[in-house]
Amino acid sequence: MSSESGARNVVLVHGGFVDGSGWQAVHDLLAKDGYRVAVVQNPTLSLEDDAAVTRRVIDGLDGPVVLVGHSYGGAVITEAGTHDQVAAVVYITAFAPDKGESVNTLLAGFPADGPQPPILPPQDGFLFLDREKFAASFAGDLPAEQAAFMADSQVPWGVNALGGMITEASWRHKPSWYLIASDDRMIPPPAQLSMAERTGATVTEVPGSHSVYLSQPAAVAAVITQAAAAAQG
Repeated sequence: MSSESGARNVVLVHGGFVDGSGWQAVHDLLAKDGYRVAVVQNPTLSLEDDAAVTRRVIDGLDGPVVLVGHSYGGAVITEAGTHDQVAAVVYITAFAPDKGESVNTLLAGFPADGPQPPILPPQDGFLFLDREKFAASFAGDLPAEQAAFMADSQVPWGVNALGGMITEASWRHKPSWYLIASDDRMIPPPAQLSMAERTGATVTEVPGSHSVYLSQPAAVAAVITQAAAAAQG
């Protein structure tokens, strides 16, 4: 990795129902290659707040940043990625809304005949995945014990976060990359491809579940490395 010609900072943003600890394997691979890696712990209460939390992390870094988002984290990097230090945005099987769109807007466009995310009705303004269906939908290629732990340690996802609309889409101003997980049962692969094509992203496709960042950290790190090498501060 050459920090002289590309970005040397990477910021990783998690999605709904999980926290930033899931990025550890990706973090370790990138750090071993010499990147300065920061993991955002966004509260997933509102898109506006999560974008602000992400911008604060970016503010703490010196130089250009590759901003990476998984799942709902894609909406966060779309909103926060307009930050001057962001040189590229990377979507890991993530939502990539446009200005005036939200995660709810994109969910409404998913194929009705495909797998549907097993999201339970809201409880006091928060969403959870059906515990019994978590493994099959979110973590189909992870060990059963790991998927069970993720189901039992879900982070409540605020309904306001899903409804938060993008004020300006970073991918319209910054180069983008997209990793499609072909076995994803949360965000259908055709929807991933459609979003990736709309953003004009450099696309990589690998077999993997929605938890591809956990099951295939090397593939995820490789896409981030490509973006970092190409990004100009």
